[in-house]
Amino acid sequence: MSNNKNMNPFSGEEVETDGVYANEVGREETLKRGDVFPSDLTLGKTEWELVSLPLESQEAELYQNEAAENKQLRKHLDIGTRSPRNR
Repeated sequence: MSNNKNMNPFSGEEVETDGVYANEVGREETLKRGDVFPSDLTLGKTEWELVSLPLESQEAELYQNEAAENKQLRKHLDIGTRSPRNR
């Protein structure tokens, strides 16, 4: 009986930790938190295992697009306090 009781994630589940993942065939994929584990073209739904955590340079590349999206100007609308009209 195996001492390892961990269950690796399957295709279609959400990624919880940034890193490099490998499936049963050995295909490696760099995924970030919030992504969905992809299906394999030949196996279909497959199990994924965390192979390594991303290096700092790889981590910067993962979040490069999100950083650009956060730099857009935000619009501010100052309504102020309105008093009811006197009729």
